[in-house]
Amino acid sequence: MYKFFFILSVLVVLGSTACNSRFTPKATGYPAITLPKKQYLPNAVNDLPYAFDIPSYAVVDTKVAYNGIDQQKNGWMNLQFPSLNATLYISYNAVQKDKLDVLVRDAYNFANNHSNKASFIEDSAFETPEGLKGVFFHLGGDVASPYQFFITDSSRHFLRGALYFDTTPNADSLAPVIDFLYQDLKQLVNTFHWKS
Repeated sequence: MYKFFFILSVLVVLGSTACNSRFTPKATGYPAITLPKKQYLPNAVNDLPYAFDIPSYAVVDTKVAYNGIDQQKNGWMNLQFPSLNATLYISYNAVQKDKLDVLVRDAYNFANNHSNKASFIEDSAFETPEGLKGVFFHLGGDVASPYQFFITDSSRHFLRGALYFDTTPNADSLAPVIDFLYQDLKQLVNTFHWKS
């Protein structure tokens, strides 16, 4: 019986002294993202009805298919950002008589398709130095496409762009990249012009 009390008292002493250190939880962190240096190539797009400055760290992909149909001849392209795991999908439409409102409505519908995940959707109209008009859509929250836009001359040409990330959308961890690419989208819009 003496052995039992001795062992029990040793365990109690060891148990009470073993947990003297305070527990400190680790802070949540995200991996560091190295952003490339901003540098633009003017009029770097060939064989398309439009041109704009392209970041030097972007890759132009004109081999675009939609529903199995090659869209390169229709002026579609993808602007890929491999180091940032993002792609800007660009579609072009020639404006048919009295069909501009359909293209504008479709652009708003594409942005609103994210409303179930978006914490907010802001649209802001703009006019470029070339006199072209359009709308930027900023979608907040954990959405697949944080920025979308369209630009048009209101008579012949209509272009729509949507920025997507090739990763699970997490607005907190992607915030530096989203802000970085927003500057590129503004540069694109401000230097955008139709070739004809």
